Amino acid sequence: MSHYKLLAAVSGMAMMAAASAYAQTAPAPANAAQVDEIVVTGVRKSMRDALAVKQGSDKVVEAISAKDIGVLPDVTIAESIARLPGVNATRDRGNDSQAVVRGLGARLVLGTINNREVASSEPDRNVRWEIYPSEVVSGVQVYKSQSADLIAGGVAATINIDTIAPLDYKGPEFVLRAGPVYYDGGKDIPNYGTTGYRASGSLVHKFNDDLAIVLGLTSQRQKNGYGSFTGWGYNDSIARPPAGASDYSGDLNGDGKLDATPWGAQESASRIDQKRTGVSGGLQWRPTDQFELKGDVLYSKIKISELQDQTVWGRNNWGNWNNGNRGDYTAPGASYTLINNTVVAARLPYSSVTTVLSHYTEDKDLLVGGLNGKWTNDQWTMAGDVSYSKAERTNSWKGVRVEAYPDWTTFDTRAGQTPTITTSAPTISLAQYANQYGSHDGPEHLNDELKAAALDFTRQLEGVPFKSVQFGVRASDRTKEHGAAGYSPAPTGVTVPANLFTAYTIGKGANLPAILTGDIDKIAAIAYGANAFSRADDKPAEDWSVHEKVYEGYGKLNFAADSVGGAWLTGNIGARVVRTESESTGFRAETTGAVASVVVGSQYTDFLPSANAKFDFGDGKVLRLGLAKVIARPPLDELRASRTLTTWSPYTGSAGNPKLDPFEAVQLDASAEWYFRPEALIAASYYYKDVDSYIGWKQSPVTYSGQTYTVASPANGGGGYIQGLELTFQTPFFFLPGPLANFGIYSNYAYVDSDLKEFSP
Repeated sequence: MSHYKLLAAVSGMAMMAAASAYAQTAPAPANAAQVDEIVVTGVRKSMRDALAVKQGSDKVVEAISAKDIGVLPDVTIAESIARLPGVNATRDRGNDSQAVVRGLGARLVLGTINNREVASSEPDRNVRWEIYPSEVVSGVQVYKSQSADLIAGGVAATINIDTIAPLDYKGPEFVLRAGPVYYDGGKDIPNYGTTGYRASGSLVHKFNDDLAIVLGLTSQRQKNGYGSFTGWGYNDSIARPPAGASDYSGDLNGDGKLDATPWGAQESASRIDQKRTGVSGGLQWRPTDQFELKGDVLYSKIKISELQDQTVWGRNNWGNWNNGNRGDYTAPGASYTLINNTVVAARLPYSSVTTVLSHYTEDKDLLVGGLNGKWTNDQWTMAGDVSYSKAERTNSWKGVRVEAYPDWTTFDTRAGQTPTITTSAPTISLAQYANQYGSHDGPEHLNDELKAAALDFTRQLEGVPFKSVQFGVRASDRTKEHGAAGYSPAPTGVTVPANLFTAYTIGKGANLPAILTGDIDKIAAIAYGANAFSRADDKPAEDWSVHEKVYEGYGKLNFAADSVGGAWLTGNIGARVVRTESESTGFRAETTGAVASVVVGSQYTDFLPSANAKFDFGDGKVLRLGLAKVIARPPLDELRASRTLTTWSPYTGSAGNPKLDPFEAVQLDASAEWYFRPEALIAASYYYKDVDSYIGWKQSPVTYSGQTYTVASPANGGGGYIQGLELTFQTPFFFLPGPLANFGIYSNYAYVDSDLKEFSP
């Protein structure tokens, strides 16, 4: 959709409001459901408050309210967000993490804290919501429609977290929670306890009616290990192998048809130990009704230690991948079973059995702080806000890999029976290990620093239909830096004593040989020397930084009128202008193996009109409409100027693209809602997003110094559409007698239809 079409539609919505200017304003109709005064606390109060936010908003929004400290049952706010209509979460190590909204991934979701954009410990911009303890949160809003006063950056949605405002808090002064937490995912792994803990304390102290502080401390230890068994799929291109391909199977039985063979299989067991610590504080000062000052700070730290044991079968020959070579399946002593030209069982001689012991560590730190002042004088309100956030991540992976070749290995994956793998040596003897490999990836460092300032003005208007005008400016300065190192030590040739290994089984839906575990540091010291993992060589081709400056200005008119189709009409119309300037610095690998530094700049400006209208028909019946142009800036790591190249055939490479344009879309939202009782709602929402610009990955042949490489890099591509329907139904069981009336139901359904492919341009 062109800018002209959007502006015409927005103007039409404004004229519809202006046409009602002749009507006299009247109070908004009250919900017909009248009840006596009832004091509601806890979870029911949070649900009632959340519905009040949704019902009162001019935008399409989902909300969570947690004004009572500790009322949310979730460990992190990510789990609470994932229950909202149209919202899902990706999971990492057993926890909900990044938000997916209306079928669009986390890179299209803007995350804010107290309406401030925040730094992220991810290479892109994605917010990992599990880093925020639920105890420090007083509310969450998921804005699905856009308005001019919201920070630009969310095509899918904008998710905002509010922390506790101490003067507005009505609960007890001190809240303490503590208790054990049990995770059963790793109960089958030996020498691994699965019990952790969760504890928190919060203090809200009001010195008087004008000044209050809030302090909070949270701590958690989570031990949620898991075991898994996975197959690696079958050969690619078996039907039409491309010229020169080396990844397709041969004709095993001579019937003239290619036969698919499996790549291999893997059993894994992970012992995860996560520790979270959070410290928060806030101050609120309201000396008069005209002035308010709020300051808040949050520090969160996560430490992850993951020990992983893996057994890999068939790394060298299950897939029969060597340009159609049939030798592995037709060698003396070998046998196989074909069903529909697919190998489902086989006995292979000298097939590899690989044991990998590894240790991954990750430390993440987040500091978020801000100061906000608001002053009101008659018809004017002025608000100023400054904020700072910094996120750091350091991660490292070290591993030991040893490989053995037993006399034979069998696998059987036929349908209707348990997958089975056996070898001629059920517990591999260390003497059989023919190859040893060690690797140390890291430390990898990521640093993200974001500074921002905003100034907003509101002027109340006397006329009809426009009730107030808002305008403001915002500027932000962000720098994200990435550095990496690594080293692969040479084996010493010394045999590792057998008593350093322990064999165990975990099953996980398959009959498998024992898996090995051991102390990776002791094993590495013998196999690769005492300092095997202390050395780390820089990887300059993976070093990069992106410096981004954003300047924003907006204007917005809020309107209200009655007698519009028998409804009370409220809404807004406005536009936001966003100027983005970025500078990417990195190192590009040359064909010689050397690297050269490079700096690339980019800038673009976006004009983002928006309009929202809410029709309140009374008796809790509401209709909302929203129309806006939205953007999401490219992931910061995809803006990197660095490039890596291999020095062996096939020649490949990977690079960033500092010249990327943002994701762009025009979106329409419509929502019909009926608040038929307190804490009760029936709602249906429809949305359509016309995506003009998208970012995906492509592979292109590029020639450097006479050598052609296949280089993968991000690129802007054509758009598409995404549309969907969301249904929500929640109600207490008010029709049941006695205590049963305190139960209820909360449910939602989401349907998405799209022709977009997330990572294809």
